[in-house]
Amino acid sequence: MTLYMIIGGVITSIAALVGTFLVGRDVTRQMKKYEEEGATSQDELARSLEYEKNSLGYNIKRLSWIYVVLGLVVLIVSISIAYYGK
Repeated sequence: MTLYMIIGGVITSIAALVGTFLVGRDVTRQMKKYEEEGATSQDELARSLEYEKNSLGYNIKRLSWIYVVLGLVVLIVSISIAYYGK
């Protein structure tokens, strides 16, 4: 039983890591697109404000959910190991 819980925790941790990399990749892709466009400082300021409003909020929400779920799984696994491990 304990082994299955540990495996579940590890799988969830790996899924959280993959999710974090996907969010980072999306942000990097968007930043490269902005660099390729080559714009004036006013355009860069407008993009920066747009990023703070839209993309940052979206990414923070995704990352928050990823790590809330990870934290809950780790907590459940830890309590279960403490309870069943004896």
